[in-house]
Amino acid sequence: MTHPEKPAAPTGGERETGAAEEDPVTELLLSVAAVARRLGVAPATLRTWDRRYGLGPSDHTTGRHRRYAPRDIARLELMQRALLRGASSAEAAKYALTASVPAPRAQAPTAPAPVPVLTGGEFEAGAAVAGGRGLRMPGASRRARGLGRAVLAMDSAAAQQILADSLGEDGVVATWDQVVRPLLGAMAARWEHSGAGVEVSHLLNECVLASMIRVTPLVTTPRNHRPVLLACMPDERHNIPLYPLAAVLAQRGVGIRQLGAALPAEALRSAVRRIAPAAVVLWAQLPRYADPGALAALPRTRQQVRLFVGGPGWERGVVPPTAERIDDLGTAVAAIETAVC
Repeated sequence: MTHPEKPAAPTGGERETGAAEEDPVTELLLSVAAVARRLGVAPATLRTWDRRYGLGPSDHTTGRHRRYAPRDIARLELMQRALLRGASSAEAAKYALTASVPAPRAQAPTAPAPVPVLTGGEFEAGAAVAGGRGLRMPGASRRARGLGRAVLAMDSAAAQQILADSLGEDGVVATWDQVVRPLLGAMAARWEHSGAGVEVSHLLNECVLASMIRVTPLVTTPRNHRPVLLACMPDERHNIPLYPLAAVLAQRGVGIRQLGAALPAEALRSAVRRIAPAAVVLWAQLPRYADPGALAALPRTRQQVRLFVGGPGWERGVVPPTAERIDDLGTAVAAIETAVC
């Protein structure tokens, strides 16, 4: 097929007045690098999507430079959002190619229509991940991988939507064990390997915390006469695992008091004296905070207090006979509920 010759470029400061010059959309064409920065992916990812799925630029300028029009970028955004929701690359591409895309305008494009929840296979091996280096998550669930893509893209709205869907369909225990924990482990491994991803870990923690709080009901008439006290070991700052525990206990009608992270030792002892709890659950993420002496220093109350300790910090520590170690969320809930109800 032959192409018509292009008219000579205007000279002497003159400006051509053809239709192409009058169309403001032609001024919005972006290069591969610009689109990659906009979407937060590598340029190689865009080339792969073009070669494999046909999601490429509709315009090639002189010298074979690839330029993306607004409609091309809108389809790429649809694909990226579908990937964040857990679709495979092939599913996301099919959705992006068949979905309705608004006609391009001269002004900034509006946000694309919401992407429906997509179901199906896992992400392809070696698929590029938004936001830089990926995460090692062998055997992880579709939702865990989708959540990983969302947090790497720093997309808290997508991350919280994935968590909300999982919590609504599968419950707190399954969401924690099958979606959140694998991702937390992958994030920790990534940080140990490269020292990168602190901001991503913080975003993930905030999303998990907010999601768990939303599904934690207010218990006005608890089944237990004395509450369960949930806290970290003195000065421990990693308290996220206590939130799913609080959510499940509250859903089962168990009254709790939650004190959060970095609690001073004296404040913990004061809380035990004031609340007189039926059980105390103390979390230690790091071994240096798994101190048996802090447990022995807890005040004695007139009524018996069941003491539970949890977290990887206790794996190599010495758990005194007065305390019971809890591991996974399901058994922890069962043990605490049996003890206080």
